[in-house]
Amino acid sequence: MTWRVFTGARLLPGIGARLLPGIGARLLPGIGARLFQGIGALLSQGIAALLLQVPVAAQQPQAVYDKAVADFEAGRVVESAAGFDTLARLVPSQAPQLWQRGIALYYAGRYQDCRAQFESHRTVNPNDVENAAWHFLCVARAESADRAKAAILPVGPDARVPMRQVYEMFRGVMSPEMVLKAAGARDSAQFYAQLYVGLYFEALRDSRRALEHITAAAADRYAAAGGYMHTVARVHLGILRNGATPFR
Repeated sequence: MTWRVFTGARLLPGIGARLLPGIGARLLPGIGARLFQGIGALLSQGIAALLLQVPVAAQQPQAVYDKAVADFEAGRVVESAAGFDTLARLVPSQAPQLWQRGIALYYAGRYQDCRAQFESHRTVNPNDVENAAWHFLCVARAESADRAKAAILPVGPDARVPMRQVYEMFRGVMSPEMVLKAAGARDSAQFYAQLYVGLYFEALRDSRRALEHITAAAADRYAAAGGYMHTVARVHLGILRNGATPFR
């Protein structure tokens, strides 16, 4: 998936903590910087709290996006999905771009909405194998793996290794072992192979092998290579380790 950050005003709740110590140092040498640093921290917390009280219509898309991402990173998948819903209403022209919303919807158990989001995302990103894979996962949970295979979205050329093999695995043409072998030794390829093999096994209701490969994908060594998708692996693993299913 291609990471996307919304343009527009970005709230900076930490500005008080950076600005006020400098003022304090000039006004009250010695204790001023420490005193005003504390005030600045409290101001920062107050700004963050006030954001939660702002009516939806008055919220800035970037702030809503950031909170939805933060909720997902913290494992609050239902809240994250709701935040992305708000964002889609605020900026409907950008709604097809929100693949992150689709992933949050998946973990929130809203499979029909999840399916619709990835079908919409294909209109702006038709070559992305990951989009087709998540669409498969949504349909598999809402219906069955066989129905998901029959409904798999077509994709264009995705040059990332091993995305072509990942797609063929979801189509039922290649085995998970072939995907892992095609990944080679590069961290980025190994990460995506482990992640999507794990998700594929989960769609097949093979919880043992799903846990094995999701655990591998969530390893710290893949944080840089996986980016947001590494966060997805960590959130998924956290749900599994809590003894719950990520599905409803």
